[in-house]
Amino acid sequence: MALRTLSAKSAAALDQELMSAGAFSIDQLMELAGLSVSQAVFKLQPLNQGKRILVACGPGNNGGDGLVAARHLFHYGYQPTIYYPKQSKNELYQRLTKQLKDLKVPFTEDFPSALKETDHIVDAIFGFSFSGDVREPFPKVIEALRDTKIPVLAVDAPSSWNIEDGPPGSGPGKGFMPEALISLTAPKPLVKWFEGRHFLGGRFLTPEMAEKYNLELPKYQDLDQIVEVNIEGGKL
Repeated sequence: MALRTLSAKSAAALDQELMSAGAFSIDQLMELAGLSVSQAVFKLQPLNQGKRILVACGPGNNGGDGLVAARHLFHYGYQPTIYYPKQSKNELYQRLTKQLKDLKVPFTEDFPSALKETDHIVDAIFGFSFSGDVREPFPKVIEALRDTKIPVLAVDAPSSWNIEDGPPGSGPGKGFMPEALISLTAPKPLVKWFEGRHFLGGRFLTPEMAEKYNLELPKYQDLDQIVEVNIEGGKL
């Protein structure tokens, strides 16, 4: 099915409304997002095809989604490794980090070496609120994601992409086209330039909230928290 997209401004407004009128906490939304990401990994990288998952996390909410996903992946039977060079001092992120360390999930500061020892990568560096220049240490990480032959799943946005205008024309993200993308809550305009497999994770919106933001609620199957989708006007 094809779905309409939600601008960065509207996506931010929807998140705020979910945490006010919708009565969701940020912890709940991050848990739902990370659960959706973990299910997308399971669809793309079955356990019998390789259990090693490298999760690259940025300092914001996108990175938090990656931390939650890694915890779920561990419990599914995968072997996640976390690259999280700009660890937030926010109490929520510290709790998510501790949960992983309690499970003995390894953290690494050596991204190139970790890249050589993984079967799949989760790009949870920058999400829909990203703007401006890519700052250290992420330029070389994004270049490595662009150049690797290992499949990459991007969370909400391929890192360095402009949310409205898609892939950058220059810089470390030029030419970066992950194998898969999972949009959280609703697709963003950048998906019109995306050429890989596209999933949506948003099985918690009320029909009233979806109608207010002119969103279509897809039909999720059975217990799935994600659904593979098409985009109106896109290339898929």
